[in-house]
Amino acid sequence: MRKILSSAALLFLLCQIANTQKLFDLDHIPEIRITFDDKNWHKTLDSLKLLGNKERLAGTVEIDGKKYNGVGVRYKGNSSFNNPRSRGHRKLPFNLKANYTQKDMRFAGGIETLKLSNVFQDPSFLREVLSYEIARKYMPAPRCNFAKIYVNGEYIGIYNNTQSVDDLFLNEYFGESKGTLFKCDPEWEEVKDLETNCPEGDKASLMYLGDNPACYQGWYELESKDVKGWDELIHFIKILNQQPDKIDTYLNVDMTLWMHAFNNVLVNLDSYTGRLSHNYYLYKTPDGLFTPIVWDMNISFGGFRFDGEKKGPLTDEEMQQYSPFAHYKTKNHKRPLIVNLLNNPLWRKLYVGKCRTIVLENFANGAYLAMAAQIQKTIDEAVKNDPQKLYPYAGFQKNLTKSVDTGLSTIIGIEELMKARTEYLLKHPLFNGKNPEIATPQHTVSGQRVTITASIKDAERAYLVYRHSATMPFAMLEMKDDGKSSDAAAGDGVWGINVEKKEALDYYIIAEGDRLAVTSPPRASFVFYEVK
Repeated sequence: MRKILSSAALLFLLCQIANTQKLFDLDHIPEIRITFDDKNWHKTLDSLKLLGNKERLAGTVEIDGKKYNGVGVRYKGNSSFNNPRSRGHRKLPFNLKANYTQKDMRFAGGIETLKLSNVFQDPSFLREVLSYEIARKYMPAPRCNFAKIYVNGEYIGIYNNTQSVDDLFLNEYFGESKGTLFKCDPEWEEVKDLETNCPEGDKASLMYLGDNPACYQGWYELESKDVKGWDELIHFIKILNQQPDKIDTYLNVDMTLWMHAFNNVLVNLDSYTGRLSHNYYLYKTPDGLFTPIVWDMNISFGGFRFDGEKKGPLTDEEMQQYSPFAHYKTKNHKRPLIVNLLNNPLWRKLYVGKCRTIVLENFANGAYLAMAAQIQKTIDEAVKNDPQKLYPYAGFQKNLTKSVDTGLSTIIGIEELMKARTEYLLKHPLFNGKNPEIATPQHTVSGQRVTITASIKDAERAYLVYRHSATMPFAMLEMKDDGKSSDAAAGDGVWGINVEKKEALDYYIIAEGDRLAVTSPPRASFVFYEVK
């Protein structure tokens, strides 16, 4: 089986990726020392942040003993900056740009930007890292660990160290980085200056606001160089809202369903799903489709209680029993990326199957708790000795299992949320009954033809999903229940089909039941079978 990257791309930047993994290794806490000539560095960075123009202050950055001169440093974030700042906290989030003054300079592993978060609203210190560890099983997602941060010799504390969604990240997952990239996270300072003659939207929710790019700027940030990206985004949004039956020719539907399933199961409401409808990227991949990339997990696992449907915050019980069909049930027009995808019966069943896979592989078996305990062990001393931590050490010890009051809100314990949520989902009618089962598929090659078969139980229909290269979108063909590819179905439970091989063939299988659909491999299409 293979992940989404092509064979050629797997070799691309292999050394750099290996070094990147070291910098973000969960077993290692890198030491990052920032030194400024400006003794009033905090006042300078604070002023630049408040101006909202993303200007930086140059300084020297030392990572595990290796120095980088002329690095551009700025404060980052919205609530993670503004709330601690307003309370007089000094532990504010940083963005470090290696090539600020030296265009060819990179951190180890070819990394251009480091994003250091202050663990805002997460007394457990676990949410960001734990969420990304789960997400990367199913979709492209950044690596994340922890780092000790010093500024002008003073220890500021332990931060989340998160891989940037940049050229290196895109090359790692997609084998290139030339496509259109949007950060779908409003810059609140810029939103105030938006065009006033635009239809009312709802942040980065992908609602169609007309063809004027000015109506989208502020809600979305074009991070690639070609300005035609605005036309591509607006056309994609228009199709999503007005011709959703054609959206699979513009959007990687499967990866989007994984994102929705992940956000729902983990009650990650500081995302497209929740009230602020943000914290994701859209990248136009070599197959011509926009693919979503998740971002910013510090208040995943119920740390943010606002879903955009209920006026007030969700209670603990409402989060524990959060509906898999939130927004879809109410046909919420402000969330077209959920409603218009789940309107398709097969995509809706695939989404339910993906929710079930995430539950079974991470929560029903207790894997998340074992991972969380290991992370806690790694960072325990660093958290205890953090002089500027936003929450007491006792909160770190408690918040994996129990709720903790941060002064702004009560943050539910991760186990407190997910134990009850797992029980709720496993008992949900959508998850129960005769769910389809797929035995490991077999393929045989004869010349340029490939015969693919699989034993499948309790399926109404089965499909082969395939492509001949990573630059092509996956296509789908219905299989026959006769172990062959003829129209005469024998009904023996062996489904099959013949397809052309060409140079190569990547594929996976969908089995559609009455309530949900499953795939083989279970993590398809992020993971798939390959015929060489």
